[in-house]
Amino acid sequence: MKAAAEKTAAAKDVTGAGKTVKTAAKTRQTAVKAPQAVQAQAPGKSVKAVKQPVAKDGKDEKPRRAKKDKVVRDSFTMPKSDYEKIAELKQRCLDAGVSVKKSELLRAGLALLAAVPPKRLIAAVSALDTVKTGRPAKS
Repeated sequence: MKAAAEKTAAAKDVTGAGKTVKTAAKTRQTAVKAPQAVQAQAPGKSVKAVKQPVAKDGKDEKPRRAKKDKVVRDSFTMPKSDYEKIAELKQRCLDAGVSVKKSELLRAGLALLAAVPPKRLIAAVSALDTVKTGRPAKS
């Protein structure tokens, strides 16, 4: 009991010059890990060990997350008829049970255009009417 009281007394923070400094006894105390609980197992049954990924240097390796692309916010001009097509496509997706955003529809369209041969891409772009860029005039 006295030893525990001495440890806690030694582990108290020492303040000096406006900074808190922890004693070495406190850091040693936290470095000791508590033993893990052992699960009881039924006789005659073996427990399979789960392997953790280990790096070359012997340390446990955490699974890496895939880096996400940065999101870019942009604005563009399109005819009202094309804008209405987006609403129609959204409704078709909803009818099929899929909720979709405008940006997701545009990204899907880009993925489809990226998959077509260059000749077909040029034909699709050539079929579009040119639109004056910028904001429309206030009416």
